[in-house]
Amino acid sequence: MAPTGKAGIYRGSVKDFPDFNAEQDAEALYNAMKGFGSDKEAILDLITSRSNRQRVEICQAYKSLYGKDLIADLKYELTGKFERLIVGLMRPPPYHDAKEIKDAIQGAGTDEKCLIEIMASRTNRQMHALLAAYRDAYEKELEGDILGDTSGHFRKMLVVLLQGTREEDDVVSEDLVEQDAKDLLDAGEAKWGTDEAQFIYILGHRSKQHLRLVFDEYLKISGKPIEYSIRAELSGDFEKLMLAVVKCIRSTAEYFAERLYKAMQGLGTKDNTLIRIMVSRSEIDMLDIREVFRTKYEKSLYSMIKEDTSGEYKKALLKLCGGDDDAAGEFFPEAAQVAYRMWELSAVAVAKVELKGTVRPATNFNADGDAQVLRKAMKGLGTDEDAIISVVPYRSNEQRQQIIQAYKSHYGRDLLADLKSELSGSLAKVILALMMTPAQYDAKQLKKAMEGAGTDESILIEILATRNNREIQAINEAYAAVYQKSLEDALSSDTSGHFKRILVSLALGNRDEGAEDLTQAHEDAKKLADVSSGNTDSLETRFLSILCTRSYPHLRKVFQEFVKMTNHDVEHAIRKRMSGDVRDAFVAIVRSIKNRPAFFADKLYKSMKGIGTDDRTLIRIIVSRSESDLLNIRQEFIDLHEKSLHQMIEKDTSGDYRKALLAICGGQD
Repeated sequence: MAPTGKAGIYRGSVKDFPDFNAEQDAEALYNAMKGFGSDKEAILDLITSRSNRQRVEICQAYKSLYGKDLIADLKYELTGKFERLIVGLMRPPPYHDAKEIKDAIQGAGTDEKCLIEIMASRTNRQMHALLAAYRDAYEKELEGDILGDTSGHFRKMLVVLLQGTREEDDVVSEDLVEQDAKDLLDAGEAKWGTDEAQFIYILGHRSKQHLRLVFDEYLKISGKPIEYSIRAELSGDFEKLMLAVVKCIRSTAEYFAERLYKAMQGLGTKDNTLIRIMVSRSEIDMLDIREVFRTKYEKSLYSMIKEDTSGEYKKALLKLCGGDDDAAGEFFPEAAQVAYRMWELSAVAVAKVELKGTVRPATNFNADGDAQVLRKAMKGLGTDEDAIISVVPYRSNEQRQQIIQAYKSHYGRDLLADLKSELSGSLAKVILALMMTPAQYDAKQLKKAMEGAGTDESILIEILATRNNREIQAINEAYAAVYQKSLEDALSSDTSGHFKRILVSLALGNRDEGAEDLTQAHEDAKKLADVSSGNTDSLETRFLSILCTRSYPHLRKVFQEFVKMTNHDVEHAIRKRMSGDVRDAFVAIVRSIKNRPAFFADKLYKSMKGIGTDDRTLIRIIVSRSESDLLNIRQEFIDLHEKSLHQMIEKDTSGDYRKALLAICGGQD
């Protein structure tokens, strides 16, 4: 039988077939491949319902009965992705890993993602078995091949992991935990340059239990998760490998759930990744992966495979998956526990992470000098856009307000009016947005969202769901000053029903700012989870009364309690039970409370992916978050989408508009 999880509970989706008979199965496979064509349905049904140990016995029986190699026959009879999947299942796990690594490093290029996935996730025992299998299959040492195909710190860490010498003692020294956390901080954030060797030694040798405590201690002393520091201090494939190691230390199941999701997300499917994970985890932790997948992505792994694949390939993958967690009657108590732990970790991390903007006050600032530069850039024929870009994005908003005053004092002119006259298109929108105060800019965006024939509900939701009380109150004052009308009146006349009530509640800026109350959080979660009344009005009113009024720390605890009660994330429940603008507003509130930088990172990605760019959203978020949390958004962006915000802006925009956005973005990550 394959490995078991905690307390000896088997967590794979493929089990030993009862009443197994290797010779009968060998005969069935022979008949399925005999003659013209092959019975693919019979092949996939048999192979996916046998454990790997049983498949090895079938291979031996096949050779004894027919004098032929079963894997060679399967390769001959099957084609494409289906063949790769079935042949992968026939190999013992260490030999499957060996083949994947061999494929990754041979030929012109190296598949670093495959190397990282296998090397970061395997246990000591699995690593030792992999080394032996590679030696047996290719008559070479894996370490030698890796040394010849990789370089730098990436190679050093791969070689450390390859030794399979990670400590496995669950007894943890508190003093050593504190020392390791301090050493990691001293090796990176607190040092000019980075001591990569210290990262390699600690992350490559310490036990998982020890490192989890080190990560907690690191968060405590540095104010940020270890992942943030790795992204800031390391780079390239070495950075990706270290992040994968950290993810696997925290939760191997969550790491693979994320890999599977990204393999099927968007256009095209990364079939090699999908096959490799489904094969390698089917007898280890597929049930854990399924649970995390459903909790994290609000859909089952089964349903995503079903939507993203086809034919016998799909049928075989679904058999390995082992069940649809969205189906009626499917319920895993362990999923609630996994999700609860995930919420606990994320709530602590979000609460402690220091939010940082990319635009900071300029040193040696001189408002008169900047006003002179801007006047010169706009005087006479033509406009010097480069000169304007060299000033405006590199000053804090407070400094820009001083420049406006200095410009007026020196030249008796309105700087914003001059900029509006001299600039055009998207560049003008960026520069003018930067010159307004944050409250004035938000007020203008809200006004534009409500004027004209239609209402842009997404802008109303984005701004009102993500601003704190102080920001909301400043927006109210700016709106009334400029438009001679209260924001509440404008929202009331332009929206209706429950959506109007949500927006008006948010626009009051009266959210509680206290700490969490565990007893109240439990009661609030019960109210949100209660569907017995069947009254849509009362359901939406209950959500409004809690999501629009409770403090952020309290709501994080409510969401955690909700998962514990229902085995579903609160966002999943909202999507399932509500629709339209009301659903979108509540989802935005929940996602902003969970992780506001990730919420904005997702919106930025959507504004640039596909054909065309949503410049309005791109400008609004880049400008409005530039002094609050754009650096955190950049970090979330690269984590979620495996490319930097800087790269995507560079690819998706052009000219002076691009220069201005990149100046605000502030780095390539």
